[in-house]
Amino acid sequence: MFRPLIFLFTATLLCFSTILFGQSKGINREKYRINISETSSEINIDGILDEPVWLSAEKADHFQRVLPTDTGFAIAQTEVRVTYTESTLYIGITCFDPTSGKRPVESLRRDFNFGKNDNFIVFIDTYNDQTNGFAFGISPAGAQWDGLQANGGNVNLDWDIKWRSEVKNYEDRWVAEFAIPFRSMRYNGGAAEWGINFSRQDLKTSEKSSWAPMPRQFATATLAFTGSLVWDKPLPLSGPRFSLIPYVSAKTVQNAEAGEGFKPDANAGIDAKVILSTSMNLDLTVNPDYSQVEVDKQRTNLDRFELFFPEKRQFYLENSDLFANLGTENLRPFFSRRIGLNSPVQAGARLSGKIGNNWRIGIMDIQTGQKDEIQAGNFTVAALQRKVFSRSNVSAFFVNKQLTDVHSDTAGYRFNRVAGVEYNLASANNRWTGKTFYHQSFYPGASGNAAAVAANITFATQYLMATMNQSWVGADYLAEVGYIRRKGYYEINPMVQYKFFPSSSKIANHGPIAKLDMFFDPALSLTDREAEISYQVEWINKSIVKVDFEDTYLLLLNPFDPTNTGGDSLAANTEFKWNEISASYTSDIRKQVNFLASTVYGGYYGGKRLTLNGELYYRIQPYSSLAIVTSYNKIDMPSPYSSAAFVLIGPRLDLTFTNKLFFTSFAQYNNQIDNFNLNLRFQWRFAPVSDLFIVYTENSFPGDYRVKNRGLVFKLSYWFN
Repeated sequence: MFRPLIFLFTATLLCFSTILFGQSKGINREKYRINISETSSEINIDGILDEPVWLSAEKADHFQRVLPTDTGFAIAQTEVRVTYTESTLYIGITCFDPTSGKRPVESLRRDFNFGKNDNFIVFIDTYNDQTNGFAFGISPAGAQWDGLQANGGNVNLDWDIKWRSEVKNYEDRWVAEFAIPFRSMRYNGGAAEWGINFSRQDLKTSEKSSWAPMPRQFATATLAFTGSLVWDKPLPLSGPRFSLIPYVSAKTVQNAEAGEGFKPDANAGIDAKVILSTSMNLDLTVNPDYSQVEVDKQRTNLDRFELFFPEKRQFYLENSDLFANLGTENLRPFFSRRIGLNSPVQAGARLSGKIGNNWRIGIMDIQTGQKDEIQAGNFTVAALQRKVFSRSNVSAFFVNKQLTDVHSDTAGYRFNRVAGVEYNLASANNRWTGKTFYHQSFYPGASGNAAAVAANITFATQYLMATMNQSWVGADYLAEVGYIRRKGYYEINPMVQYKFFPSSSKIANHGPIAKLDMFFDPALSLTDREAEISYQVEWINKSIVKVDFEDTYLLLLNPFDPTNTGGDSLAANTEFKWNEISASYTSDIRKQVNFLASTVYGGYYGGKRLTLNGELYYRIQPYSSLAIVTSYNKIDMPSPYSSAAFVLIGPRLDLTFTNKLFFTSFAQYNNQIDNFNLNLRFQWRFAPVSDLFIVYTENSFPGDYRVKNRGLVFKLSYWFN
């Protein structure tokens, strides 16, 4: 019943985009151009632009403001020069500093928080598709920042690659040099131009600027607005190259709660990165080890549905958007964290990259072993994407989970498969973005209600942002390798936001936000409704105040314990209505001491809920930062249902002795699960993307600190070219 409605919306979206969004090379590509010439001179990466080539290299300057307003030239100006050798792209940067005082930086940690650090970043559209690219940045303290770009500019900072940089600080400026090997990027060989933009954030002037101008409603990472990097000769195609990343590890773990002693173990494995061409990459892994990955930050769960935690493991990251961006935020047919966290990965392979100018491909196959009750399985995902119009694309995918060691008493299905087709819309000027898709799942006994269909569209200007989302998910839709919050519903979710930009020297913008989110069951009966209206004020100094009023209606479809503590559950088919009000304040993030505080008060499933959240940050720049994140939830329910008070405290100490030597101490107290978690993580990056990790993790009971389990891990990896 609902699918025709969505198909009608989808057809309208497709026709509208076909008419309106024809081919476009890019908004700024013809006007903002910087020529780059090859050099045979040796360049010493020391943060001093004293080589003769820097005097003759063409310069990008006259940076324009993006924030707090996108008119006029920046107060804190920047100059950028570029050159290259046969193997390496070089960038020389001079960031002028007209304001006295310390340059705000949080620490020497790689992939720093963008908003809390002065920084310079280059965004490179190597494929000229205004959709996918690479980002490389640095802070005045020398901390590196690098990531993969997808979906027109979103940056995944969990990706790390080999490149070099150095910074020198002076009273009136800071200077940086980059050396980025071509082998660290993927691109189409033979191209005469790349898209490129340079971004600068200067917190002392509360100013963000860019070389090619950027509308203030978009992030400076948005590739639709890059200028052109014009090569003196097309970059050649390259033959196959490969890197090996072997590791060895040793660990000892103890399950004290089960009365067990320490169990030592040693392990070894290898990853390989095979560059088949300048645009195609093959990743291989044998017996991988993920013990060095940082633990997830705990959250108090008062939801009826599963919480989402992001993927951080390196093997899954290159061209990860081909897989991770399938579906929507709460309707993902593939979620890589389903693989290898509860059972060991034996081996895996990922082929991903670009074929020609318009096609992208991704194929991944992973074999896991058996562990306890979890059966061995094979996981395969394949995606094929075709660029259409200026920045849009159509993709098809297939996901397969197949148990490979099936016993007669095996629970669940022997296989689960999902296939689908998606259309991603992005206009040339980025004002219109959207997505529509159809997914179908296959498993033994699957019915005709095993499909998911969705469509959404967003319109954004500097004053107005409006979105419309809708989705239909069949009651029998099953994606065991995905992240599906719920099924058997139709959802419609409009949102509109308007911003005023006053001439005040203190207020950057302010305005209202209205949202409506409604869920219906297959019979078109309303089951959930959240109507929300809020108002937000943002100051020039980056502090933000927001107040919010929300009206909620909910019909429980299943029994639910509102405290998730195992007490009496509310009965299915019970209706609830309540209102709540909330407020939040984010302080001036430029200060050495800054904080975020929020509160929520109102109804909650026939009772009352009070929520207090706080985040306090202190930095001794550039060597350390201390953060304390707290959450308090008090739920008062009428008899016979349980009332509860939940406390979550997570102090974190981050010591960065150099930009290669790090120590992180992270503790989490969560009384909802009666647990105190301690994670101590030492990292020495003794060579580019080559690390020694020493990690200690312990879980204990908060009352008497009696240990539940603990483990100590040593891991050494090295990147061989």
